[in-house]
Formats: sequence, C-alpha cells, structure tokens
Amino acid sequence: MSDPIGRLTSTLASRALQGPGAPGDAGQRVPFTRPDEGTSFGDTLTRALNEVSAAQDRSEALTGAFLRGEPVELHQVTAAAEEASLSLELLVELRNKFTEAYRTVINMQS
Repeated sequence: MSDPIGRLTSTLASRALQGPGAPGDAGQRVPFTRPDEGTSFGDTLTRALNEVSAAQDRSEALTGAFLRGEPVELHQVTAAAEEASLSLELLVELRNKFTEAYRTVINMQS
C-alpha cells in the first residue's frame, strides 16, 4: 500500500506550482506558501485546519450541485471528494504523530 502522506504532499506541491484553480474548478485554490518566519506553530496548525475544512466544504458544495443537476462535471466532484479525504487523512496522521511525540517526551521525563 502506498504512503498517503507522500501522495498528498506531492499533490499539494504540484498544485502549489500550478497556482490557483480556474474559476468553475473545484473552488478557488490558494497556492501553498511557506509561513513567515514569525508565524507561530499554533497559527500554522489553525491554517491547516481551516484548509482541511475548506476542502470538505468545497466537496460538499460540488456534490450538492451535482445532485441538484447543476452543470458540474463528475470528475470535479470526484477530485474534490478525494482531496477532502486525503486532507483529512493527513490531518489525522499529523495528530497521531504529535500524540506519539508528546508521549515520547513525557516518557523521557519520567
């Protein structure tokens, strides 16, 4: 089985190089940018959570539009759903890694 984090990272990197999506695409995409040097970890985490939420909202909007019979291509719906799924999967994996790191630090202090 392939690495889901690696797939998402390469997908996000390729989209960042392409820039924002065209109007009518699966929503307006914001290109990935590095946070400023002064950006806190909490701000970066909040931004990541907001991006995952936005991907899920885009997926729901496109799915609803498709079901209502609006002019939305099936591949757009599928791509948005996959993007939302991979984003959530990445977020869960990050949470697991942070939890594991926290437990490791706590065990080192004991």
